[in-house]
Amino acid sequence: METTDLSQHISSRFNEDLEAVRANLLAMGGLVEEQLRKGLGALTDANSALAGEVVRDDAKVNGMEVAIDRECLRILATRAPTAGDLRLVIAIIKAITDLERIGDEARKIAQISLRLATLEQPSDRYREVRHLGKLVEHMVHSALDAFARMDVDAALRIAQLDRQVDEEYESIQRQCVTFMMEDPRQIRRMLDVSWAARALERVGDHATNIGEYVVYMVHGQDIRHRNIEDVEPRPL
Repeated sequence: METTDLSQHISSRFNEDLEAVRANLLAMGGLVEEQLRKGLGALTDANSALAGEVVRDDAKVNGMEVAIDRECLRILATRAPTAGDLRLVIAIIKAITDLERIGDEARKIAQISLRLATLEQPSDRYREVRHLGKLVEHMVHSALDAFARMDVDAALRIAQLDRQVDEEYESIQRQCVTFMMEDPRQIRRMLDVSWAARALERVGDHATNIGEYVVYMVHGQDIRHRNIEDVEPRPL
């Protein structure tokens, strides 16, 4: 009977460990979402104070990545998880890397906003970039929500949104080139707008990656480099 109680205790602690790292990942995701929101606000509203907050929060995001990664490695070493538990730990390790990189892109946008804030604000307040940013913000939030709920269908829809992000990004790039050709005085501004759009496009890629980890975590399928139409989730 003592052996059974000990087994139940160990199992309970293991589940608590898994839930803790999953909760920490979602907390890190919430901070990264806030970074992205502030970075976009700094750009479209010429708000240098918001930009400074994004840059300062970057160290916190980095620290969370290191702490979660360390805890996942401890679980792998001491708990030897198998099957779905192992996939969960691996998915968390991969996802925190993408979240940290989203934070890096948000910091880039904030730094770009500091340069653009020294110029006259355009009347449209960078409308195209703002729209792209809202779409990317939605992707990140949806990826984290899919991860929390282990929702494969929602995860697969993120990859479809990424195609729209790519199209809008290419449109912004073409507009920037046109503006630079028409008015060389706009070259500095348009280069910065182009880099901001590029950062957002990369955020979309990272959100898509997180969605792919959800499919791997739930069904054990690696869907990287595959057309979304070819993916047929199946239970193991």
